Amino acid sequence: MKLKGLRLFALGALFGLEGIKLLSSKDAKKLYTYCTAGVLRAKDAVLDQWSTLKENCSDIYAEAKQINEDRVAAIAEEETAE
Repeated sequence: MKLKGLRLFALGALFGLEGIKLLSSKDAKKLYTYCTAGVLRAKDAVLDQWSTLKENCSDIYAEAKQINEDRVAAIAEEETAE
């Protein structure tokens, strides 16, 4: 039983060391670089969309306020005409 545990530990350590080598290899670094560049492009796209959405919401809010002000003015005119 102890030998089995020792074997598993040794195997895990071996895989861990090989995993570190694999993750720090030149090809892996190239992959990380491309993935990071993709994430940065996505971030820029999201920020552009956010700006557009924010501008549209501001326009909608301003138009809604104007509609309500016009409605209040129309009601006031009706009340004074009566």
